[in-house]
Formats: sequence, C-alpha cells, structure tokens
Amino acid sequence: MPVTPADFRRIALSFPETTESAHMDHPDFRVAGKIFATMFYPDKEWAMVKLSPEHQHEFSHDEPEVFVPVKGAWGRRGATNVRLKKAKKSTLRQALTAAWLNTASKRLAQQFKAPAL
Repeated sequence: MPVTPADFRRIALSFPETTESAHMDHPDFRVAGKIFATMFYPDKEWAMVKLSPEHQHEFSHDEPEVFVPVKGAWGRRGATNVRLKKAKKSTLRQALTAAWLNTASKRLAQQFKAPAL
C-alpha cells in the first residue's frame, strides 16, 4: 500500500517537539524551528527528508526508485526526495527518524528512543 500525504504528515508529527509550518507553499515539519522534512516538493507525488549525506547514500542505494537526491547543493548536503507512491511506511519512518535526528538538538536526540536504522 503506497504512502499517502496523510501518512507522511502523521509519521512526521509523531516525533517529539515537531511542528508543522510552511514555506514556499509547501507544508514542512520542524524541530526547534529547523526543517527536517517537506511535503509536495518538487510536486504532489514527492516529499523531501533532510538526511546526512551518508544516510542519503544508503537510502538511495537500497531503494533508488523511492529515494532520489535533490539536485544541486542541497542534495549534496543530504536533502533527499521521497517518491510517496513507491515508499513503504516502515522505510519512510526510518528516513524521517534519520532526518529528525539529523536536525534535532543533541539533548533532544539523546532522549529519543529511535528504532535502529
């Protein structure tokens, strides 16, 4: 069953101290005011997660039909598009966990009991 925008939103908002906001007409998800994920970028079929370059490589290598580096400098720093229709909820949760941990403060990240990546 494909991941829906509602699934993406629900999973993203499940992380501690996460808020939903928007920029450039795209819903985004933030921890401590910093974006870790965005929906509908570049269009309604996609989302974006802010991974480390290492995690980006792992996800895009393991599931290239789902995870695609964003073009340009943002992509080289780990910004990764997610094709929602091809993603599994379990894999999406892992990617969102990695993005949240990559963005959250060290104090908050240490308190979070994340599933193993």
